Amino acid sequence: MVNYQDYNLTATFHALADPTRRAILARLAEGEAQVGTLAEPFAMSLPAISKHLKVLEGAALIRRTIDGHVHRCRLAPEPLDAANGWIEQHCRLWQQQFDRLARYLEETSGPATDENKQ
Repeated sequence: MVNYQDYNLTATFHALADPTRRAILARLAEGEAQVGTLAEPFAMSLPAISKHLKVLEGAALIRRTIDGHVHRCRLAPEPLDAANGWIEQHCRLWQQQFDRLARYLEETSGPATDENKQ
């Protein structure tokens, strides 16, 4: 069975894997925007932008409101916080492994001599 939290994390990383979606999120970090405004910097159709927005919505990274024909999007940073926590946790684990490796190498390499330096 897939853990709900794992699914959310997978959806977040999937959404972040695309540079267009990352650019959209960067723009939304500045504040709410209409879909047309979000589409302006990209050389792609509005339906293509809409597909990107659906991926971001599916990952709960954005929230869309509709007022008549006007669609507005805003950033929902909570999944980014979860992804950041996952990254930080794994960075700590890797750093511990590197620290252990460094200690092992120091313990097993012996004193440095002129021959060892060459």
